[in-house]
Amino acid sequence: METVWGIDLGGTKIEGVILPVGSSEPVYRARIDTEASKGYRHILDRIALLVSTMESASGMKRPTVIGIGTPGAEEPATGLMKNCNTTALNGMPMPRDLAEKLGTRAIVANDANCFALAEATLGAAKGAGVVFGVIMGTGVGGGIVIHGQVLNGGQGIAGEWGHNELIEGGELCYCGKRGCVETVLAGPSLQRFYKSLTGEQKSLKEIVQEADSDSAAKATLERLIDLFGKGLSVVINILDPDVIVLGGGVGNIDLLYTQGVKSVEKYVFNTQLRTKIVKPLLGDSAGVFGAAMLAR
Repeated sequence: METVWGIDLGGTKIEGVILPVGSSEPVYRARIDTEASKGYRHILDRIALLVSTMESASGMKRPTVIGIGTPGAEEPATGLMKNCNTTALNGMPMPRDLAEKLGTRAIVANDANCFALAEATLGAAKGAGVVFGVIMGTGVGGGIVIHGQVLNGGQGIAGEWGHNELIEGGELCYCGKRGCVETVLAGPSLQRFYKSLTGEQKSLKEIVQEADSDSAAKATLERLIDLFGKGLSVVINILDPDVIVLGGGVGNIDLLYTQGVKSVEKYVFNTQLRTKIVKPLLGDSAGVFGAAMLAR
């Protein structure tokens, strides 16, 4: 049986999976704590421990290539990690160091790319030629898959629509710019907008549930719908994907698949929107499954 191995490196947990090629039914799956506070070398040791566990528990020899999903990205020009919220990884040659430690090649991609790859090959966009996977949660990111292959780009930033300007002179983003998509469409950004109208802090779930009776909640969702359409239309105009899969907590808002689609259609450079905008199928499995699919 031919298999692929993937590791999903998170801030608190590291998950590993062995998948038969073309299947979403794991041969073996396990999680351990990351223990990120103990530093970069310790994180590498934890990954190595998990791979050894996968090897012994499955009775399989580790493959020549393992896919690694990370909270950041590799800078292609240097091989160093960047944009990782597990900050111990930033500036470190993780792909090279893992290859040495594991005795196998390590292919690294960020979590949005892994999400997109999993949904494009095993999930909601299976069989589509060009897929854009969207993460709208605490932040906003994206990944591009073309005929089953991740597009990383020359700088490792392909798909990063979350840091395009959406509102001129808007809220300051952590990246240093103002009015980024992330400062408008991410979950915490929606909560901040609601609070700016009411002075009251509510969860995104509460805002969505109370939109029929709360004028501020209604205004928050109307703004989301309009700017979702405006922001995503730019991606469609440039990439023209066959399917867009919406992941993350904000992607659970049902209005995005009705009014949100109409908003995209209003802004896109075409008389009709033919791009399918769909919910993901793989749930929490997408990250680690996508990491495994990197190793094909």
